[in-house]
Amino acid sequence: MKHTLNFKMIRTPNANPILFTGLFTILLGLCVLLTSAQQVPNEKIIQVENNLTGKTLISGEKPMNLQEQMRHYNIKALSIAVIKDYKVDFAKAYGMADSATQTKATINTLFQAASISKSFNALAIIKLFHDKKLDLYTDVNTYLKNWKFPYDSLSKGKKINTAHLLSHTAGLSVHGFGGYQIDAPLPNTIQILNGTKPANSDPVRSQFAPGEKMQYSGGGTTITQQLLTDLTGKPYQDYLNQTILKFLDMNESTFAQPPLDNKRRHLATGYLADGSAIKGKHHVYPEQAAAGLWTNPSDLAKYIIETQLAYQGKSSKVLNRSDTKIRLTPYANSNGSALGVFIESPDSTAYFGHGGSNYGFQSAYYGSLEGGNGLAIMVNSDNGAIIPEIINSIAKVYSFKGLYQTKVMNISDVPESLLETYTGRYELMPNFILTITKQGKRLFAQATGQPKIEALPESQTKFFSKEINGTIEFVKDENGKIKELILIQGRTIHARKL
Repeated sequence: MKHTLNFKMIRTPNANPILFTGLFTILLGLCVLLTSAQQVPNEKIIQVENNLTGKTLISGEKPMNLQEQMRHYNIKALSIAVIKDYKVDFAKAYGMADSATQTKATINTLFQAASISKSFNALAIIKLFHDKKLDLYTDVNTYLKNWKFPYDSLSKGKKINTAHLLSHTAGLSVHGFGGYQIDAPLPNTIQILNGTKPANSDPVRSQFAPGEKMQYSGGGTTITQQLLTDLTGKPYQDYLNQTILKFLDMNESTFAQPPLDNKRRHLATGYLADGSAIKGKHHVYPEQAAAGLWTNPSDLAKYIIETQLAYQGKSSKVLNRSDTKIRLTPYANSNGSALGVFIESPDSTAYFGHGGSNYGFQSAYYGSLEGGNGLAIMVNSDNGAIIPEIINSIAKVYSFKGLYQTKVMNISDVPESLLETYTGRYELMPNFILTITKQGKRLFAQATGQPKIEALPESQTKFFSKEINGTIEFVKDENGKIKELILIQGRTIHARKL
């Protein structure tokens, strides 16, 4: 059995709300364009561009610059929108939408939103609920016409409802989707659900009973795509474009896969972490509800603001206050997963949001439930590591409570002779070893099959890393020799020294 340990940030395929990985090259001729709903003082934009921080900042260390980090992570184009007091405070795009053609990114450049699509899919489904065309809490097979969910013993006789599907509590398989090359044959929704060719994903089936716990499932979202087309009799993109995007004034955005000719000139090309362009420039996602939206942060800001105003009962372009509260309330045993959004409450400030990760694209958005603050960030790269760094910068500059996640750490001075006693091999699990090595006054940790990372001294015995959210502490026996290390990373592991 192969064991893995999270020694690096995880890339979540078109899927999970939150995070990212990457590598390096150089961006040439970095270009900047600015269009804004309001005229923001240049000083504030400059502050955002120069206050990027990761999860850890060493005391005395300076924050990072946005353009330099783009080069560091080999990101071709990046686009941002910041919301303050229910208005777009500034929107700005950087770099190249396509480096081969030297097409500059603008705030109108469209990126694949990936799993952010699920937020809009939920709007459409809940609108059907409002129009009394479905009940969110009734067996989905009541409404599915051209395909029925094949219940088996794993569902334990319990029925899946639409709220389960939207909140990832239906107990279903298929986390996310890889998309299809631009010239590949595309499956229809039923083929995707059944996992039959030309679909390249597994069938969507039960893994445990609905309502037991939250398990992210783009497959479950795809069931709602079939449900919507069965109930409305319209192609999915037509209904979403005309009933949701149009009413949100998201005029640049589209669910068409691939986009129509009038949108194609605005599309960003997707890039891998090594800087190479995706064959055909992007993948096509017939799983539109789970991953099919093309948009930009400026359009996403319109959706965020409308959600905030609807939650306050001050607008109802798509959903009223009552429906919006249902959408923003975690469902069943969901651990913060509401209907098409995730609810987080860092520092007692509640936010709704979602992340996105398609092949060659990464994105994230947040909107506060109170106060009208928010942000949206999109990049045309497999590497989204810059996104949480920008979130930290925006949160710091704009004083967005709860979103600043950087810890300032002090480095202790540990004698080389003591560091030497920590070196060696530690057994985390059978056949899974953490090797500690020393280079000069620096200590490094490397788990089996994983990259080497630097362990920085928090004290004489306790160490942390800027790359992972975890600590290791060395423990002596009664004779003063190191007998084990304690790794704390989500859980606690006592690893004996070999």
